[in-house]
Amino acid sequence: MICRIKVLCDNTAGAISGTLGEHGFAALVQAGDQSLLFDTGGGHTLLHNAQRMNVDLKGVDQVVLSHGHYDHAGGLWPLLQAAGPKRILAHPGIFTRRYVLREGSTRSVGVPYSEEFLTGLGASFSYSDTFREVLPGVFLTGEVPRSTSFEEGDAGLFCDEAGCHRDRVMDDQSLVIVTGKGLLLLLGCCHAGVVNTVELARQRTGVEQVYGVVGGCHLAFSPQTQVDATIKALKRYGLKKICPGHCTGFHAAARLATAFPGGFKAMQVGYVLEVD
Repeated sequence: MICRIKVLCDNTAGAISGTLGEHGFAALVQAGDQSLLFDTGGGHTLLHNAQRMNVDLKGVDQVVLSHGHYDHAGGLWPLLQAAGPKRILAHPGIFTRRYVLREGSTRSVGVPYSEEFLTGLGASFSYSDTFREVLPGVFLTGEVPRSTSFEEGDAGLFCDEAGCHRDRVMDDQSLVIVTGKGLLLLLGCCHAGVVNTVELARQRTGVEQVYGVVGGCHLAFSPQTQVDATIKALKRYGLKKICPGHCTGFHAAARLATAFPGGFKAMQVGYVLEVD
């Protein structure tokens, strides 16, 4: 069965005329005749880009939220208004209050709507923190154990406006697609760490081979030691495809391009990946 990923929202737009970039991520995942939306971007480009790419979001029944940040959940309101009721798959901690502290300034970065507001627009939430199948051969990781010593997470994220209680973003989830070539991981921001997520995917599916990684790797805000260790670990997996975007950062993406010269492709709006 062919699985297809279409990137609808990302920080940069690609070659499709009229598409727009924003700080956020969303992708349509199609497995056979079934589909789901993985994240919704920040809310400014999802509907526009879907129209430019001839994607009918009214026909998509399920939305998976990778975690509770505005740049992944902000498109829920316009999506529900334009495309009707949706089943939302998420971690129970998705509506945690969240803040980012950068250069001495704090701002809210959590889901910009309440659960009650979204439910009133037609959202029905399915909460789980465990590994589960969401499409044939497509799995949602659930909560990812933090087992590596070097994946430290973003030190600028907090659960309080004063910046006293660090947010480890424990609701972070990714999609795992089992293909004939090995595992393909689709990441939102991967606050849990790319290697932690890969290891969970291998353990839960029983598939050792990792074919590729697509999405946000959240290395833009990580120390150099983490970037180095992450690339070293990914090379051991023998990846054939690495397509970073969103929060990966230009420096880390350049490092990945050097490390995987035959398999690297920068993710942008309009990027399509097919694998069977």
